[in-house]
Amino acid sequence: MAEAFDQWRHVFKLDPDKKLAGKEMDRVLSSGTDAILVGGSSGLTYENTESLLHSMEGSGIPAVLEVSSLELAVPGFDFYLIPIALNTPDGDWITGRQAKALEEWGPLIPWERTLGEGYIILNEAAEAARVTGARTDLDENGAVAYAQLADRLMRLPIVYLEYSGRFGDMELVRRVRRSLRQARLFYGGGIDGPERAALAARTAPTVVVGNVLYDHFDNGLATVRAVKETKLAP
Repeated sequence: MAEAFDQWRHVFKLDPDKKLAGKEMDRVLSSGTDAILVGGSSGLTYENTESLLHSMEGSGIPAVLEVSSLELAVPGFDFYLIPIALNTPDGDWITGRQAKALEEWGPLIPWERTLGEGYIILNEAAEAARVTGARTDLDENGAVAYAQLADRLMRLPIVYLEYSGRFGDMELVRRVRRSLRQARLFYGGGIDGPERAALAARTAPTVVVGNVLYDHFDNGLATVRAVKETKLAP
């Protein structure tokens, strides 16, 4: 199953609590992106998540749900990612909420389509940092340590560097990527158009683009080509 993620260079992240017009959604689905990741930090409900899924039906693009709470376990997605906030002192965001979900829904979980996703949250102003209490003041060595924890000890297939709302330190991203042995690195944050998308694509194997679609739609759409035409640097 993890092999599918290894082919993804560009991913759009859509927030069920935000809206795209019907024609805009059509353009997203025909943009050439490799997958649609559905998730957010607030305002998510079963109803708005299910509605977003329905708007993607028949597109042929993999639809992936980040299951951050029990209420968001909407059936019908191609894959399910279980976020694990690695750099928080609050164990509830590492294993507590996940164990609670297994207590209630364990027999119903489609394990053949479910994977763990190790988040390293690096922007103190991001909603995800506020919600999880993440320690965002990591230097390169600290970020690498958490990445290796996810990659080598926990054997998570995805390590996600989250700068949501701010463009990240590409040298830190590069060091984290080079430290990984089996996990795929996802990068997200501060991509406001094709130029930054290309910068991220030189450094990260998978580039996740989200907020710009809601703020400057055409700039967001242009990131697909920018990422696809950029080679990953050694």
